[in-house]
Amino acid sequence: MKKINIIHNSKVYAYVADLNEAIDGLDFLSEDEDFVQVGTMSYKKGKSTPPHYHLIHEKESNMTQEVVIVYSGEITCKIFTIEGEHIESVVLKPGQFIVQLYGVHEYIMNEDSVIMEVKNGPYYGMEIDRKRIQLDDNSSTA
Repeated sequence: MKKINIIHNSKVYAYVADLNEAIDGLDFLSEDEDFVQVGTMSYKKGKSTPPHYHLIHEKESNMTQEVVIVYSGEITCKIFTIEGEHIESVVLKPGQFIVQLYGVHEYIMNEDSVIMEVKNGPYYGMEIDRKRIQLDDNSSTA
């Protein structure tokens, strides 16, 4: 699957991919050191994966990374540095997703939309787990 990296100062802030372009088999898009691991599976009817479970390991996560998948509708994701500098805006349609690794993100619903958000936990609540910033362009509508 092709992924499009969104880079600022040689750092990948996010990447975008389209589930409609999934390749056959298991395809991991994330880097081993990412806190959220993202992969796709595309198999033919009758295929089964071997039964398995994931072992318990101590893991340290000092920030939240998230994935937003568009099921229906259309959204724009705007990506900024934590200082508020706009890096890039990307329009996501059904089947597309974005993996947010660093920086600030804003989602604008261009149409009535259903999206799924997945992020690493545990979640400590809005007051502890996130910080809102004021943008110069004041583009936020929510």
